[in-house]
Amino acid sequence: MTDTFLVIGAGYAGSVMARELAEAGHRVLVIERRPHIAGNAYDEPDAHGVLVHRYGPHIFHTNGERIFEYLSRFTQWRPYEHRVRSVVDGVRYPFPINRDTLNQLYGLELDEASAADFFERVREPREPVSTSEDVVLNSVGRDLYEKFFLNYTRKQWGLEPSQLKAGVAARIPVRTNTDDRYFTDNFQAMPKHGYTKMFEAMLDHPNISVELGVDFTEVRNRIKARHIVYTGPIDAYFDYRYGHLPYRSLSFEHEHLTDTERFQETGTVNYPNDHAYTRITEFKHLTGQQHTGTSIVREYPQAQGEPYYPVPRAENEALFKRYQALAEQESGVTFVGRLAQYRYYNMDQVVGAALAAAKRLIGTGS
Repeated sequence: MTDTFLVIGAGYAGSVMARELAEAGHRVLVIERRPHIAGNAYDEPDAHGVLVHRYGPHIFHTNGERIFEYLSRFTQWRPYEHRVRSVVDGVRYPFPINRDTLNQLYGLELDEASAADFFERVREPREPVSTSEDVVLNSVGRDLYEKFFLNYTRKQWGLEPSQLKAGVAARIPVRTNTDDRYFTDNFQAMPKHGYTKMFEAMLDHPNISVELGVDFTEVRNRIKARHIVYTGPIDAYFDYRYGHLPYRSLSFEHEHLTDTERFQETGTVNYPNDHAYTRITEFKHLTGQQHTGTSIVREYPQAQGEPYYPVPRAENEALFKRYQALAEQESGVTFVGRLAQYRYYNMDQVVGAALAAAKRLIGTGS
């Protein structure tokens, strides 16, 4: 085992690292706590034969041609541009907010220039823009903030927008045109046969071994490896020496609707002001699958459970920096991924971080 690289986690970060190390001629053992590969991107047919994402919708999009080409080695693609509606007072509006949203909501007939003038009139200038509340008020003003953002944020994060860093809201654009796509990246597509199949191909290499249902905390003192690639929560690696890093979790309510070909008009519908869940996703929009029924998932944010989203607040970043300092002193270990780097990464960003980390690691000959 001493010549083997040990990778903790079979999600994006771990699988990309494993593949790169294997192609560089190294033997790699991947251990994964869950009974499956692909991390939170894991998908599988449900009991009715509909391909579903077990941990909520994963929509691939990137402006990175290099990253798209890299993943294209392991999958064919199905073009897909994600669209979202947001329900306000029982009516579904295009989201992110665009000109059609304004015209429909306020009974207006704005063109692009007058939509820009509208935003300029209603916005509440903030200086400096340091919180998510600042971002939204500075962009679209009080009414749109309260209708579309305020309560959604409260549900999603369990915090006020004024308690979250600006970057959370900055991820959501506001448009003066009628583009109702959720993302505008150059590359938008779904793996043709699903994410799990893509990960299977990525990990299919003679130098890679995978063991599922193995918890690193239970074997870390028994396994000797040349180098460890760790993609789990960084605070867990150090046995929570400085306390737990805050994460936001989710619970998922999957449901199959028999003899219902379409449940909603877009892949996802947000419910900012109603219900305990934040959104409903219908998977057949994402996959293009044909089926007489349809499968949906409702997402319920919660404080406890699997760590999904690092909570972006200044005090949490300060705590992470303390753990990062420990990580930098830890010889023979590479920390990479959303949990190990405490970053709100998109999928393509995790792939990019893993490719960069693998290049550094291979270059050092560790």
